[in-house]
Amino acid sequence: MSCKPLIGINADFRAAARSVPAYAYLASGYFQSILKAGGVPVVVPPLDDLDSVHALLQGVHGFVFIGGGDLDPRNDGFMLHPSVRPLDPAREASDRMLMNEVAERRMPVLGIGTGMQLLNIQQGGNLFLDIKEDLPNAVPHFDAQDANHRHTLDVVSDSLVGRVYGDGEIRVSSRHHMAIDEVAPGFRVTARCPDGVIEAIESEMMDWFAIGTQFHPECSAASALDIRIFEEFVDGVKESMDQRLRLVA
Repeated sequence: MSCKPLIGINADFRAAARSVPAYAYLASGYFQSILKAGGVPVVVPPLDDLDSVHALLQGVHGFVFIGGGDLDPRNDGFMLHPSVRPLDPAREASDRMLMNEVAERRMPVLGIGTGMQLLNIQQGGNLFLDIKEDLPNAVPHFDAQDANHRHTLDVVSDSLVGRVYGDGEIRVSSRHHMAIDEVAPGFRVTARCPDGVIEAIESEMMDWFAIGTQFHPECSAASALDIRIFEEFVDGVKESMDQRLRLVA
């Protein structure tokens, strides 16, 4: 199929403060990576009603959930940890509503950072709220002095990330203090940091192309290999489009 798929991508949000108005925003690496991979990004500000979400998802072919602040654990029945810096409530409410509908529709999805964590939670998994406390022997996964902090990665060969990175030493951009604890049913771990922290998950469900990366393939320190995560995702979206066309033909 030659037409470019439309890829929805959620935006971050900052509430109004004093003389500064509220605004939605998006790091350019996300939409630039989608463009380079052959998709057309459709930037989505926070939405507050289900009808708008339904209308949006009728018009796109896949969805990317971006990174950002922390998911508020109180929304999943857990206490707020001192290290947690929650997303703006408007963004989190919108993200959760969008993820619920994306999952219900089995729409192709790529979750990055917070987006992967939300994918895991929505499907029944849970999170470590602070790596330093919960996994004290882990290597650093966040460096406040280095936005391009990287660590090594061990990948499962028979997986999407395995196809992307192949053999040899792999280093990826990492900046997170929360991480997946229990993996959601229907998903498998396809990459870890050597310390055991989960860095990628992929759907094992035949009817759903879904992947999450805790690392950031869109950031300024990303390599040409990292960008191939987006190429694999866009190719998967195109394949899903072709399958749907065959079903209605």
